Amino acid sequence: MDEPTRKIRTGPGAEMELPEEFTRLRELAYNLWWTWSLDAQKLFSDLDSDHWQQYRNPVEVLINVHPRRWEELRANPRFVEQYHQVLEAFDRYTGDLSDSWFRRTYPDYDEGLVAYFSAEYGWHEGVQTYSGGLGILSGDHCKSASDLGVPMVGVGLLYRQGYFRQTVDPEGQQQHFYPDYDLSRLPVLPLIGPDGEELRVKVDLPDREVALRIWKADVGRIPVLLLDTDIDENDFADRSITSILYVRGREMRLCQEILLGIGGARALETLGITPAVWHMNEGHSSFLSLERLRREVGQGSSWGDAIERIKSDSVFTTHTPVPAGNEQFDYGLIEKYMGTWCERHGLPSGEFLNMGRAGNDEGGDFNLTALAIRTSRNTNGVSKLHGEVANDMWRHLWDESAGEQPVGSVTNGVHVPTWLGPEMQAVLAERLGRNFLSEVADPGFADAVRSISDAEIWQAHSTQKTRLLQFVRSHQAHQYARYGRSPDELRSAFRLFNPEALTIGFARRFATYKRADLLLRDLGRLQGIVSDADRPVQFLFAGKAHPADRPGQDLIRRINEVSHQAEFAGKLVFLENYDMQIGRFLMQGVDLWLNNPRRPLEASGTSGMKAAMNGGLNCSILDGWWCEGYDPSHGWQIGAAERYEDEAHQDAEDAEALYNVLTDSVMPCYYQRDSQGLPTAWIARMKEAMATLIPQFSADRMVCDYVTDIYRAENRS
Repeated sequence: MDEPTRKIRTGPGAEMELPEEFTRLRELAYNLWWTWSLDAQKLFSDLDSDHWQQYRNPVEVLINVHPRRWEELRANPRFVEQYHQVLEAFDRYTGDLSDSWFRRTYPDYDEGLVAYFSAEYGWHEGVQTYSGGLGILSGDHCKSASDLGVPMVGVGLLYRQGYFRQTVDPEGQQQHFYPDYDLSRLPVLPLIGPDGEELRVKVDLPDREVALRIWKADVGRIPVLLLDTDIDENDFADRSITSILYVRGREMRLCQEILLGIGGARALETLGITPAVWHMNEGHSSFLSLERLRREVGQGSSWGDAIERIKSDSVFTTHTPVPAGNEQFDYGLIEKYMGTWCERHGLPSGEFLNMGRAGNDEGGDFNLTALAIRTSRNTNGVSKLHGEVANDMWRHLWDESAGEQPVGSVTNGVHVPTWLGPEMQAVLAERLGRNFLSEVADPGFADAVRSISDAEIWQAHSTQKTRLLQFVRSHQAHQYARYGRSPDELRSAFRLFNPEALTIGFARRFATYKRADLLLRDLGRLQGIVSDADRPVQFLFAGKAHPADRPGQDLIRRINEVSHQAEFAGKLVFLENYDMQIGRFLMQGVDLWLNNPRRPLEASGTSGMKAAMNGGLNCSILDGWWCEGYDPSHGWQIGAAERYEDEAHQDAEDAEALYNVLTDSVMPCYYQRDSQGLPTAWIARMKEAMATLIPQFSADRMVCDYVTDIYRAENRS
């Protein structure tokens, strides 16, 4: 950890009475290392299983432990030993960094921290600071940066109501529920100034200043600063700015992104942190460039020199080729907020407004992706194909000296310890040793995976699959109860799904280009698949549509409608309130992961990577990461790598290809068994997927690529 971050002072946190023997449980609870330590999670679960299941948050667990429970734990030698073992592992992890990948690779590095800005972070379902893929990617980036010893600090917002919780009513309509979280009971701590008071930074908006409280989340070795406006000194209207992630109102969304960028930059300055690299993860944080320009111009630089100065150490990652995913605002709204801001600080507002133009004409909206590109020395997409697509979208923003493809790529990856299921971890640890999670890139990893016996790997997979199906049954029973279903119907939920059947998962954000309903285009074909008595197939769907996305919500309604038809009942289920917990169950337990976006609109996708590391096979359109990951030895492609101008024609062709690959290839492979009842050809594909895809698509590989190819000073133009 960089020296300035060691000096960050935090408040005491939630009130909890811990026995002297167990005082360090507080320290464990307030470091999100527990989110990827199975042993630490088991420790908190064993401490109080009911509250752990209720909150999935160790701070809440410790607040609610009954005094009598502490007496029981003191007298329990197994728990005492477990406590000390977890602490020893935690101390080893957070101790000397000299043997970390970063220090071994760059022993003389002394340039300062990477400042990583993101609007959302997905670390765990117990900390609702995420909505979907971008947040999970940001959370995994922090975790792997910690594992690798990368000197980094994160910056984001802390949302009192988070992203919405989803319920689906009996008619299949998505309903939105926003819980009110008590921030003081989350595993984050407020920062304290030299005077002992909570630290504040202020951002000037039209006719007022908005104060921001600064919280810190420790993600292993990485501190992440989270800002919120819900404090007494702010007007009620401003206290609500950081209430809801991806709030629907455009002006409120703009206020959030101004505070993220400008407020985040000021928080770092307040703490004495001068980053070596400023990483804007998506355009939401690009107003940090305006704050940095203000400082440079205030110190005497011309506008042009100031731009070149901030570009020299700023990098930008774009995450979507979908136009609606690139944040943009009406110019009148931008002028209301930032035009006056520029004038107040002596900046040329006209020049700034032009930096947000996405096209060569005077029309359109102010585009944050365009602003981020124009203020960064490096722009990258999140897969090789996405880099090419993003280059086609944005090449016009560079002059000829930038070359033919100024937009590069760093393909996304996933944090292996977070997403690899416990049974698969146990099998790999037995074969590779306890430290295998930090050694997946070693040359011997693939061969070791391939050498695992078929029976071992199938047993581990089957156990994870059984846990998934048990979760599905309980989940559906609770949903039926909310609908007022009969006792017989509630009992039937606990018989849902066949553990022997081929189980296919589809879970992601329900944007229309992801085509969650592609499987439903020909219900006759689908009925033939799910009603095959010799080769049964069952489907699990999950995902949220943004509250403003009516077409996405219609997809959810359509899937629920079909799932209730007699011929599909119990063979197609939609799981409401998709979050990280449901994601783990699905990706660790399904046999096959389905992904069928409209090419080339899937920038990367990471859910299939998580399934693959657990032995789940992928069946996907050749888009995003699958263009790089696909091999016939461990997965299937849907159709050809073609793009049709007529979307209806493309959907029809891809649906036909999907039905064909399921019936002609996937189902026969799964149901071909040997004399012991093992699907040997399927298991061979499982092992090949794990052996090749875990190293290639780990977040460790991704973060190493960012450090080596983008962050390091010698790569600056």
